[in-house]
Amino acid sequence: MSTTEEKEQAVADEGQEATEEIAAEEVHEPKPVKPGTWRFLIPIIAFAMGFGPHFLLGWVIFPQLLYGKKQQPIDFNHKLHVEEMGECEGCHFFRGDGSFAGIPDLSSCLECHEEQVGEHPEEAKLVKQYVEPGKEIPWLVYSRQPQCVFFSHAAHVVKGEMECVTCHGPVGESEHLKPYYYNRLTLYSRDIWGSNPAGYKKHTWDRMKMDDCAECHEEKKGIKEACFVCHK
Repeated sequence: MSTTEEKEQAVADEGQEATEEIAAEEVHEPKPVKPGTWRFLIPIIAFAMGFGPHFLLGWVIFPQLLYGKKQQPIDFNHKLHVEEMGECEGCHFFRGDGSFAGIPDLSSCLECHEEQVGEHPEEAKLVKQYVEPGKEIPWLVYSRQPQCVFFSHAAHVVKGEMECVTCHGPVGESEHLKPYYYNRLTLYSRDIWGSNPAGYKKHTWDRMKMDDCAECHEEKKGIKEACFVCHK
């Protein structure tokens, strides 16, 4: 091989080596990331990492810790009693002086249950544990308000002609009593605040807060006995 050919071959070999080095660099070296490509994801990731655990704590874990659960002493069938006694007033009646009787006492039950009626286990429990020993049934009242609250059923049901379902829901259609949830700190029923942790409601009977009373009074024009008349 001549000297000229040797030089040309050397130049070709050097060019081949350079091409291979460039190809290797293109394969193995990562492409540079443009500034700001991932920057917009940082607040989203930080929000998700902070919001997720706090949402779980506030909406799931905390309500489980805050509220206790009890069962009523007797699984009362409202639907059956409404069919036998008529409307709510059959058991939840107004006395002669206009006061509201509220939850029926044992004497009201004795009018029909002095002896066991039927073979239902709850009926047998009623007679053996409460009727025979003359012991009042310790009902857990879902709608019991704090002692500082005065509520007149006569003013709302008689004078205002409100239906019981407006505040208490369709209880008369139920065949079983729902569990009684209570606040472990205040001992009040969860029905006062409502089951939604944020306080939202879908129906008028979902909660019994002061805001709900004021809202109802404000909607019904001409009602003067409302706190918003003086307290705007």
